[in-house]
Amino acid sequence: MIEPFESALDSVPGSHPYPRTSRYHDAEIAVHVREDGTEVRYAKRRLVPKPEGETSAHVVSAGERPDHLGQRYFGDPGQWWRIADANPVLDPRELTEEPGREIDVPDGLGHV
Repeated sequence: MIEPFESALDSVPGSHPYPRTSRYHDAEIAVHVREDGTEVRYAKRRLVPKPEGETSAHVVSAGERPDHLGQRYFGDPGQWWRIADANPVLDPRELTEEPGREIDVPDGLGHV
């Protein structure tokens, strides 16, 4: 049985459980059926795309966090993932844990 809010999403053409600004917005949604018949929706694995467009260098300052960079460069702290995608890190905290590190920041054009 699918939760009521998920059923409501199915009735809206073009709806998606993640907002357009989410890194999972374009991820394919799959359904797993448990032994008791309960359906659980999940986002399939997301492969990190190569950044589109140009990037700029940013030198990390002490105390910065990925969400600070999202706010600074995209006007939304939730957009930190764009910067993480542009850099070879497994954990987004790696982006800012070393002051003085130079990281790539996508230009922001052509996104969202």
